[in-house]
Amino acid sequence: MEYIVILSSIAVVLLGLGVVIFLVFRKKKVQESLNIEEEQKHIIDTAKRKAGTLLKEAKLEAKSRLLEMKSDFDSETEETRSELKKEERRLSKKTEKLDKQEDLLSKRELVFQKKEIEIQEKLDSANKIEHKYKVVLDQTKKELEKVSGLTLEEAKELLLKAMEEEARHEGAKLIKKITSEARENADKEAKKIISTAIQRYAGDYVAERTVSVVHLPGDEMKGRIIGREGRNIRALEAATGIDLIIDDTPEAVILSGFNPVRREVARLSLEKLIADGRIHPARIEDVVERATQEVDLVIKEAGEQAAFDLGVHGIDSELIKVIGKLKFRTSYAQNVLQHSVEVAFLSGAIAAELGLDIKLSKRMGLLHDIGKAVDHEVDGAHAIIGAKLAKKYGENESVVNAIAAHHEDQMPGSVYDYIVQAADALSGARPGARKESLENYVKRLEDLENIANSFDGVVNTYAIQAGREIRVITESEKISDETAMLLSRDIARQIEENLTFPGQVKVVVIRETRAVEYTKK
Repeated sequence: MEYIVILSSIAVVLLGLGVVIFLVFRKKKVQESLNIEEEQKHIIDTAKRKAGTLLKEAKLEAKSRLLEMKSDFDSETEETRSELKKEERRLSKKTEKLDKQEDLLSKRELVFQKKEIEIQEKLDSANKIEHKYKVVLDQTKKELEKVSGLTLEEAKELLLKAMEEEARHEGAKLIKKITSEARENADKEAKKIISTAIQRYAGDYVAERTVSVVHLPGDEMKGRIIGREGRNIRALEAATGIDLIIDDTPEAVILSGFNPVRREVARLSLEKLIADGRIHPARIEDVVERATQEVDLVIKEAGEQAAFDLGVHGIDSELIKVIGKLKFRTSYAQNVLQHSVEVAFLSGAIAAELGLDIKLSKRMGLLHDIGKAVDHEVDGAHAIIGAKLAKKYGENESVVNAIAAHHEDQMPGSVYDYIVQAADALSGARPGARKESLENYVKRLEDLENIANSFDGVVNTYAIQAGREIRVITESEKISDETAMLLSRDIARQIEENLTFPGQVKVVVIRETRAVEYTKK
């Protein structure tokens, strides 16, 4: 029972203690809640004060910015107004000026209208007068036709013929006079006219031989050259770059190719192989290599000898080799190296007569055809190719121009260019320089005679001196002395337009008057 009382007391005490603790905690919690509300209120009051301050500052800033913008706007508006006033004044002045011009144009228009009326009146008057004169002219023409017995067209034709005959007669007399004066002053004028006169020589031949023939000791050698299954001939063609043609031609092999130097190497190699008798691919390569070295040496020596003979020095060693290659080139069976040397001598001779630089002329003549040494390998005219070669190896501009202009692939620019043209034509056109087939020769003579015979008043024509001169026999009744001069010029022009020929063709017109009388017994 006591335990129960004690436990009950303890329980009461504990309950009271719990109530006290609960009340203490609750009071503390209430106090904390009150503190938080006060802090919140304080924060809210602080935020409101700051917001009020920021709002005032923003209002002040906005007001300041507004005032500034208003000031800027006022200043810009003032400037715009000022500019508008200026533009208004300028437009006002222009309007006044345009009004004045309009008044002036109106006045001028009235003046022009008056003048137009006056001109129209004058034109009407002129038309009336013209009509009147036409009537009078028609009457006069009819009266003249009745008196003369000729129509207007017939009279015009007679007048034109008379004027033409008179003009031709006067022209022929003038030509004769000018020619006579030119001959009298030939010594003084020679240096001026020779450069342009000699360029009329022409000659551009490009036909070449492209085959070489190697003779064999016997036809059995052909089989050895071909070799087993053709290995020897294939090896020789591959090493030289030349085609070997072995056909039914007895005791001969034909070498065909456009490169003359390679053709010469192939010819020399084949001759060595035939003489040695040992023909097989390894031997062929060795012989071709030695033959190439020999030909290169011959080329170099030929170029050096040509330059030495002419006294032309300072040519690049590579260009000397190109000159030497011309030894193996031909044009109409004329050796191109010999032709170049001959052109150099002729150029020097012409330059000496003109008092010009002889060595420079010889240099141009020697180099003028160097393009032919490589034109089978490079596309283009040999004159242009040669000019590029000369420029590449350091030749001066005048030499380059002379090479390019010697067939007028480029327009001549100096007297030296014409000298080289003339010397080139002279070398190719001299008797025996170049071969020509009989058929072409006869046709050229026939063409010359046919051109001359086509002119009125020509009785007969004879081409002489291998076509270098034609003699034209005329009717003396139809052709006068003055007309004969014109006829020779017309025939020469017709030949120039219709035929291609080296050098010049001399046209001689012959007019003969014979008086015959018989005696009486």
